[in-house]
Amino acid sequence: MPRAILIVLDSVGCGFAPDAAQFGDEGANTLGSIANAYSLNLPNLSSLGLGLACATAGGNVLRGLECASPKALYGSAIETSKGKDTPSGHWEMMGIPAPNFGYFPNTRPCFPASLTDDMIAQGKLTGLLGNMHASGTDILDELGADHIRTLKPIVYSSVDSVLQIAAHEEAFGLERLYALCEITRKLVDPLNICRVIARPFTGNAQSGFTRTSNRKDNAMHPPEGGLLSKVKHVVSLGKIGDIFAHQHTGREIKAAGNMALFDTLLQEMPALPEGGLIFANFVDFDTEYGHRRDVMGYAKCLEAFDARMPELLALLRPDDCLIITADHGNDPSFKGTDHTREQVPIVCIRGRQTGSIGQRQTFADIGASIAAHLGLGELETGLSFLLPLVGEGGLMKSSRMSDLLEP
Repeated sequence: MPRAILIVLDSVGCGFAPDAAQFGDEGANTLGSIANAYSLNLPNLSSLGLGLACATAGGNVLRGLECASPKALYGSAIETSKGKDTPSGHWEMMGIPAPNFGYFPNTRPCFPASLTDDMIAQGKLTGLLGNMHASGTDILDELGADHIRTLKPIVYSSVDSVLQIAAHEEAFGLERLYALCEITRKLVDPLNICRVIARPFTGNAQSGFTRTSNRKDNAMHPPEGGLLSKVKHVVSLGKIGDIFAHQHTGREIKAAGNMALFDTLLQEMPALPEGGLIFANFVDFDTEYGHRRDVMGYAKCLEAFDARMPELLALLRPDDCLIITADHGNDPSFKGTDHTREQVPIVCIRGRQTGSIGQRQTFADIGASIAAHLGLGELETGLSFLLPLVGEGGLMKSSRMSDLLEP
């Protein structure tokens, strides 16, 4: 039986969406901006069609990502959900349209007094700091020392449907932070806020403050249905479990950073049973470089991922399906520090199928294609972009697929 591996390169968008102007993001292009500012060296992803995938989003083949004969299927997808964040992108991929999330205004204070009063009372706090839209790193520089002195958590939001709580792992306590986030999750349910995120950090005013890998997302429960509810064996890597509120996410494994997560992916692939799905989110692109508007760092992070592609392809079996995509954009050269409303690239390895799948009109086509590959039937939303695997010409005869890459 076939297996599937879905890799989400968090925030690696490939050109502003048709409705980007409604989000203030017209002109944003994560991969395009990086390629224009830096000579990207992505030979493996380029040979699979990544540069051509970007062109299907309405732009040009990116400089340095040209490929005359791509060795996989390639294209792009437009998000139909009214968001530009991680849950809306991932949920739509799985065939679960995102509901109408609630948002906090960009005012100061930005949270309702009734909400913050309940957080203080139920969390047994002396008060809160922040209460505004902010960059997660900038607000630590501004309020980190006050937090350690007062032990008042730092609360903030953004253009996403989110409430984030930052606290020092040692001074405030990691478990206490997690407990406060669970309390807050229940408090924001009536407001339809998608995520409450624990943002633990360490350090001090003298040495600086650093966010740790112990982030925890408390997401709204997604509606029932979609691909994950149909797959018997799911392995969720990175923050996938948190994104789906641990609904139908199978065995969940976290790792600190992209390279550790890649190691885990390679460890899990040989043991994935027939009919199984590995669903991985590589978050460093977004958190470490997109939000911080670090073009050079983002480029090097892409190159580090690309350099490990041969290890991944060497483990693919003839009847596996591998899809590499993204969930939104975060153009590191764009104004502000928020996500950008973008189309996402799709690169898909399935047998020897190659060529363009065009510009897909919903992220749900990704989940629909995996469902078709695994023989799970049609989902309620989305159309498969895969062709039937017919005869010997459809599947590779070798048990290794590393020959898909350029020497």
